[in-house]
Amino acid sequence: MAAGSVVKESEERGGERNERALPSHVRVAVVGSGFGGLGAAVRLRRAGVTDFVILERREAIGGTWHDNTYPGCACDIPSHLYSFSFAPNPHWPRAYAPQSEIREYLEGVTDTFGLRQHLHLRTEVQQMMWDAEELHWRVETSRGSLTADVVVSATGPLSAPKTPDIPGLDTFEGKVVHSATWDHDYDLRGKRVAVIGTGASAIQIVPAIQPVVDRLTVFQRTPAWVVPRGDRRITRLERRLHSKVPSTQKLARFALWSALELGTQVYANHPKLLAVLEKVATGHMKRAVKDPELRRKLTPDYRIGCKRTLFSDDYYPALAQPNTDLVDSGLKEIRGNTLIAADGRETEVDAIVFCSGFYVSEMPVADCVKGTDGETLAESWAADGMNALRGTTTTGFPNFLFVIGPNTGLGSSSMILIIEAQLNYIVDYVRKLDTLGGGTPGDKAALDVRPIAQHRYNTKLRERIKGSVWQTGCTSWYLDSEGRPVAVWPGTTAEFRKITREVWLEEYEVLRAAPRNGHGNGQDGQDGPVRRRKAPLLAGSASRSPGTGAATAATTAAENTPEENER
Repeated sequence: MAAGSVVKESEERGGERNERALPSHVRVAVVGSGFGGLGAAVRLRRAGVTDFVILERREAIGGTWHDNTYPGCACDIPSHLYSFSFAPNPHWPRAYAPQSEIREYLEGVTDTFGLRQHLHLRTEVQQMMWDAEELHWRVETSRGSLTADVVVSATGPLSAPKTPDIPGLDTFEGKVVHSATWDHDYDLRGKRVAVIGTGASAIQIVPAIQPVVDRLTVFQRTPAWVVPRGDRRITRLERRLHSKVPSTQKLARFALWSALELGTQVYANHPKLLAVLEKVATGHMKRAVKDPELRRKLTPDYRIGCKRTLFSDDYYPALAQPNTDLVDSGLKEIRGNTLIAADGRETEVDAIVFCSGFYVSEMPVADCVKGTDGETLAESWAADGMNALRGTTTTGFPNFLFVIGPNTGLGSSSMILIIEAQLNYIVDYVRKLDTLGGGTPGDKAALDVRPIAQHRYNTKLRERIKGSVWQTGCTSWYLDSEGRPVAVWPGTTAEFRKITREVWLEEYEVLRAAPRNGHGNGQDGQDGPVRRRKAPLLAGSASRSPGTGAATAATTAAENTPEENER
């Protein structure tokens, strides 16, 4: 594919057998083949780095868009904004793309940019350990081991489904599924089904299965704010226009991005203005739900945006149907086929669908990564919660970089924009390593985050979040179990792109391998031939002048459009 569009066909799809042996050593090991992993691979190749592998535990690429195949699964970000800037897709069939189309898009990216030669499927990473003498990572997988100078962890926050520990669940006599592990061989038609949860997956599953089940019971601990999605088919004329005149799609993308950036400004800096959006959501509910008691159950008592705002045109109508019951209480216990709510109500069902989310704030990959002192990443985060420098690197774990790391989650825009910003940082990181190492075999360098740099960054970040909607009192995936804001980025995508535009070496210690003759040291604070530049302050820090909020955001947006993600 030329950079102009994603082809629909692909020579070889992700389900092919994977017979290639792992190399013994690579420059970069990319873990995961969702948007983050594939994007990292494309950017590495375009930067001239071809000595890398993509390690994927599944039998096919796609990440969360491979795993999640539940009925109604689709993106809740507009299609034109949910694609790489370097690989636009003029063929999106709907304003909000369904799961199958997103998987097809990622297959096209994989083929077009020649990534299959780097791809190792059915290869689960089991442990990664830093070797301080050799300055590389030892990576143990289900198919053998290898070493890598740099590891890019693109496992994503939606990779480990979370099922609540409900007493009696192991004795349930019916079918149990999680939204991320859907069993398409089980027929829900005519069944009594319970959906546990009312988050982003549930509001898609509920209207998809409601017409075919006998009885649908939705267990809701906390009501969600739901606003209209406005999904529609993209006409053949529009698709032809976007294909023949790419600038029209760029214009549509820019308009969508600008609107969402404005919304993010309100969430982050002006929560009181959200009352207008709350009226939109309330009106949306009233039009679909005529029963005042049901409306009462569905009305949140927290500010919109504190929990993730949901987008749906058919969720409320499905809840208003005669065969649907809403239990405004959490699931407390299961006895046989009877589900018992926290308020004592009992419901007998044939199947349970858990829409209970993922381990977003714990990041399971952290348990299998050991850094400079042998401590796991999870152990290093135990005291202060999950955190990183610029959402990408963390002290004690040299040359280990995240795609969608701590505090990079968004409340209202496309994660692809965050991913591409981090890819800029990763490519510059590898470039600087090459320069620091001098390009001579055996003369390697590594970068380890200075603890003070990471501490200052996260102190400012968490201070900024205090004034946002995400810390106005509700419980959400933006916070960990201790109430620390470890997942959300409290600013616009333009602001994040600005602070990840390049690597600032004053935030790192430069590590060097000891020469083979035993002379020299393994660490220095000098940049060598790399020029030291001052790192930009975190957006929204104390140096910001009063009254510059919206104006600064508008200026930044004009200077940093979503098409400028690739440096």
